[in-house]
Amino acid sequence: MPSFDPIEFARKKLVMGVRGVFNDTQRGETPVPPSDEAYFAKDTPIRMVHADVVSMMVGGMAALLLQMLHPHALRGVLDFSNFRADMHGRLRRTARFIAVTTYGQREEADKAIARVNAIHSKVEGTLPDGTPYSATNPRTLAWVHVTESLMFLEAWLTHVQPDMPMAEQDEYFRQFALVARRLGAEPVPETKAEALAIFRAMRTDLHAGPDAREVAQLIINRKIEGATGAVQPFLANAAVDLIPPFARTMLALKRPGWQAGPSKLVTDAMGGTLRWAFRQRPHKSSP
Repeated sequence: MPSFDPIEFARKKLVMGVRGVFNDTQRGETPVPPSDEAYFAKDTPIRMVHADVVSMMVGGMAALLLQMLHPHALRGVLDFSNFRADMHGRLRRTARFIAVTTYGQREEADKAIARVNAIHSKVEGTLPDGTPYSATNPRTLAWVHVTESLMFLEAWLTHVQPDMPMAEQDEYFRQFALVARRLGAEPVPETKAEALAIFRAMRTDLHAGPDAREVAQLIINRKIEGATGAVQPFLANAAVDLIPPFARTMLALKRPGWQAGPSKLVTDAMGGTLRWAFRQRPHKSSP
């Protein structure tokens, strides 16, 4: 009879807990199995970045904060989702879409993209000032994509691999562009420099009113279902610290200040623990 290994027991329990956060087990969801027939090959930048649970959580929150600055993206969320009541459900669905399109079987990725495009085709309306909006607007989709790609990568650079070569960073954008184009985004960057240029050019589209600031508070203050309550403030601080100063000002958010150091320590430690639990090998940069 095999002896009881408390460390292995703790590892498996941690893995089960994390999988419960990101999969709707009540509906029978299971983790997306990595496929050799995915859009992207193993050990390429997009698969490394998107597989890191903690940095993706931080980058995802930061991206959402930036997306809420775009009136069209914000209004689509408020008019066509129950984000206020079920923020965790929306985050979980987004995380699953990222997982399927990054390292899931290609046929499943195609189905996921088709489902999102079908949903977007029904999301349209008018802003409070009467301006029409649509979730299929290529420029709005471009803002969503650019904020996600920049924040996912920036969180990875901040909390996992600060010395990631620029060639690998550019490859990340080239890879992610494949999904963005299939969702109808335009323009779509293929290098980090292009992503930053598009980000700067689209600042004129942004506006922050009471709704944007309310959703921002919801993003940073609502406890993630299944996550330890003590961890939430550190992840939120890390996300707020990630976004540019102009965005914090527009959303009435304060930079963490002295809390940034402890937040980074906790976030990095949590990330390392989960990489150990999921037996992900430490990444080493190319020579």
